[in-house]
Amino acid sequence: MAFPIKPTNRKPNPSLKSERCYYFFDCHKTMDQMVKNSLKKIRESLLMSKSELAREANVSPITITRIEEGKPCRLETKRKILLALGYSLSDSKKIFGE
Repeated sequence: MAFPIKPTNRKPNPSLKSERCYYFFDCHKTMDQMVKNSLKKIRESLLMSKSELAREANVSPITITRIEEGKPCRLETKRKILLALGYSLSDSKKIFGE
């Protein structure tokens, strides 16, 4: 099932540091506005590679990279990552900072 593309007349704002728009979801967030999380720090403190975490959580390594960069992900993906790291679901705010 494909999502409908929502056309927009919005033009890039040259005053922003890094204009990174996601027109597909009409989200318009810059890298500075994305949620900060501590997934990378926690993963590295457990001496886990991205590939290892991805394999344990049953997600792709690209997904881990995107989440570490602060990009959004589904709640189910967060749940898989928490459990793969050995954390409980109530520790979500410690890792994902929301």
